[in-house]
Amino acid sequence: MTYAPQKPIDVPPYQLQPLLSGFTDVLSRSAGHPINVRCAQAIGSEIYVGCSNGELLRFALQGNTTDSQEYTLLSRQSIPNEKPIDEIVLAPSISRALVLSDHQIHFYTLPALDVVSHNVIKPIRNVVTFAVDEQHLRRPPQLANDIPVPVDPIEFCVVKRNAISLYSLRERLFFQKEIPLPTGGVLARRTGRYLCIADRENYNVVDLVQASLVPLLPISQAFDSDVVVKPSITVISENEFLILSWTGGSTIGVFISGEGDPVRGTLEWPSHPEAISLDYPYVTTLLPNNTIEIHSIETQTIAQVIPAPPEGPGPLSSDRRALIACFNGFFIPSTQRSEKLRPMPVRLVRRGGTKAATQKESTADPVPDLPAL
Repeated sequence: MTYAPQKPIDVPPYQLQPLLSGFTDVLSRSAGHPINVRCAQAIGSEIYVGCSNGELLRFALQGNTTDSQEYTLLSRQSIPNEKPIDEIVLAPSISRALVLSDHQIHFYTLPALDVVSHNVIKPIRNVVTFAVDEQHLRRPPQLANDIPVPVDPIEFCVVKRNAISLYSLRERLFFQKEIPLPTGGVLARRTGRYLCIADRENYNVVDLVQASLVPLLPISQAFDSDVVVKPSITVISENEFLILSWTGGSTIGVFISGEGDPVRGTLEWPSHPEAISLDYPYVTTLLPNNTIEIHSIETQTIAQVIPAPPEGPGPLSSDRRALIACFNGFFIPSTQRSEKLRPMPVRLVRRGGTKAATQKESTADPVPDLPAL
């Protein structure tokens, strides 16, 4: 079951386009056992994929102005312990990637995915989950031809069994402080001084400056149900989160401030979403029946519904497992490059010149002025 758009728009905000396909089959055949994609991230012309066998794959957009472009595999390497990769977080402003695997955070350089020497930064151990300040993740990368400017460090929280550890990272890693967390946590998202965290049963918000905790909603309000519901936290702005709570018949999405106060209206889904992603002003959710619903944050209405993938072979026919937000954007190969980009003759208008030339032009057919591109 899914809801229909209340006010369908003429041009839907999104369309599906395959980027990578078939590479896990190749990896599985060479390894002799199934290999699955566990997580991914993208920025610019690069896509980074984490696999169930502990491999990190780097894809880059290849092609020229005449050929069709596609993402191709540039490099592959394994995490030291070769355990499944759980999460990849890109911090382009400091050219670093943080990779979570087997309760450890490993550090890599961008874009090449070279391992940062353990003499410089050692992996962080005993990690349950972690959350980088999303306002820091939105900082753009510093390009090679840019004027060098001082780079601010990024800050992140590491949730351990009974505590939250705060770090800052630039060329080196600095430990800031630790906040006790008796209830622990399984999922966390950070924006500025606020950390929204879910334990096994409830959502809470932590003020990292005051080291105070405010309880919010239960993850599931169907207390007599044996259904296990995954928590979901999405950063909306510098002082706003979206959390999901299962009521037993549907799921509601509540917008809360960093102080724990409700803001805006609420969202609703007929079943508990498998994944959620923000692309302001839209929230995109993946439902268990493989449909995708897009809500407007500002009006809390459904703007678009993408139906479940078709049955049978094809790049768009496989099961949908996750939605991933890429804060600094990435390139999509053009499927109509040869049709849309081709040279066209354009008549130009002379300005001034000789009197004879002016008289000659006045007898010619009028040509409209063209804007400069």
